[in-house]
Amino acid sequence: MFLLLALLIGVISGLRTMTAPAAVAWGAALGWFDVSQTQLAFMGYRWTPWIFTILAIVELIADQLPSTPSRKVPMQFSARIVSGALSGAAIGAASSLLFGGLIAGVIGAVIGTYGGAAARSRLAASFGRDLPAALIEDAVAVIGAVLIVGAVS
Repeated sequence: MFLLLALLIGVISGLRTMTAPAAVAWGAALGWFDVSQTQLAFMGYRWTPWIFTILAIVELIADQLPSTPSRKVPMQFSARIVSGALSGAAIGAASSLLFGGLIAGVIGAVIGTYGGAAARSRLAASFGRDLPAALIEDAVAVIGAVLIVGAVS
């Protein structure tokens, strides 16, 4: 179950890079799951969720700008993979599956990046513009992240 949740949080990273680690950090900080005895203990520190939350909010705003590059360019794609790896590893670490969670998070990030781009493109075409599709993707990422992290506990 933890590996499936790690894969799913990776998909969220593919949709919105910082939303997944923000949600995972909140889950760890609130004690929903324990990573305190792992290399990822910093995810549960007092300031970590706040830092990731600020980054997530900035990303949600920046994503609406027309100058924002595609999520599939190397820099954006790499960030999503790192985010998926971190978030998946933290979920995996909660059940002593750190490396498995890391791999599942990376796979999920790849799925989320390409699948999210395709879904958003189709939605934007059906709406005739990108903003409604972007806002729907934002909602899916935030709600999905909360549900996934809540299921870890």
